[in-house]
Amino acid sequence: MRRIYLDHSATTPVHPRVAVVAMNYMMNDYGNSSSVHAPGRKAAEAMDEARARVAEFVGAEPREIIFTSGATEADNLAILGVAHAAGDRGNHIITTAVEHHAVLHTCDALEKEGFRITRLPVDAEGRVDPSAVEDAIDDDTILVSVMLANNEVGTLQPVAEIAEIARARGVTVHTDAVQVAGQLPVDLAELGVDLASFSGHKMYAPKGVGFLYVRRGTRLKAQMFGGHHERWLRAGTENVPGIVALGEACVLAQEEIDYVTAHLTSLRDRLIAGLEERIPDVFVNGHRTERLPGNVNVCIPGVEGEAMLLHLDMKGIAASSGSACTSGSLEASHVLLAMGIKHEIAHGSLRLTLGRDNTAAEIDYVLETLPPIVENLRAMSAWKPGDEMPFED
Repeated sequence: MRRIYLDHSATTPVHPRVAVVAMNYMMNDYGNSSSVHAPGRKAAEAMDEARARVAEFVGAEPREIIFTSGATEADNLAILGVAHAAGDRGNHIITTAVEHHAVLHTCDALEKEGFRITRLPVDAEGRVDPSAVEDAIDDDTILVSVMLANNEVGTLQPVAEIAEIARARGVTVHTDAVQVAGQLPVDLAELGVDLASFSGHKMYAPKGVGFLYVRRGTRLKAQMFGGHHERWLRAGTENVPGIVALGEACVLAQEEIDYVTAHLTSLRDRLIAGLEERIPDVFVNGHRTERLPGNVNVCIPGVEGEAMLLHLDMKGIAASSGSACTSGSLEASHVLLAMGIKHEIAHGSLRLTLGRDNTAAEIDYVLETLPPIVENLRAMSAWKPGDEMPFED
């Protein structure tokens, strides 16, 4: 059967060039980077080179890169680390209603500790208003955490403007930048944030490795203890194969970023135009232009998202109805609900996320395959065109 993978926001395949590097440090140069013998020194040198590659990729200094097991750990270290380092400076944290659960659940945990959390609303396109951030900052605010791009609907947030506002008030700024890496250029110095989280497996590196950017001078308290690793901020033997693979993935992304951005944008626009042309009342979620090049998220009234996924899978098309972290949940997307979309419409969401190896022919196959699936499912639900508008009154 023909297989088409359109779930790159959930994970990407490891690039062959990256896999070769990882395999070498699994089977040949497998030393512990903390050991003083030759194999250990070689591993440490490789890790230093990878740190420099990662730093160059995001416009940082090597000493500002802390390797982690992925973005969830990086988000936890950033938010908990700032909160627990704050002392008596304040206990107020600002975030948005559409963050990844790695941020939202970490804030929930801090709330139980007595921290005050403000979860700002977003507009119908999924964007937070920078003026709302400014209004929410008070004398007790210690952190603002706003994602760079939404993992479900692809909307880009005005993080640079938010960072300028927050840092002028002396407030630390964190962004979850996972979805942007490899799709759009990232310059953290220009962005102006103090902390940023990234994940390897969203940019053609293996699962189980990521990093947190920590601007020099940012106060952060370790959340894992046991050793000196990662400047005492993240104890535990480093994942050397994953780290060197991540460094290679960053080099690859930097080499191809212009091509990948243009390629994904072209496929995205082709897919959106085709869906709107061939499926009545389809509704595109997220900002039309300020969105990730590889993200297409739609709501299709009269159809359950899970039913669409199963039928697409039987036709060889892998997609999702939202975040991979909530794919086992029957609850409607918290992102779509926060954007004001009706609960019953949000259940009919479909996320198609593109990668560097997808082709126009694959997009055309999806456009041939999905409309008949929708038509059949709608016939079973007795749906009629114009039955429902997507937004709450």
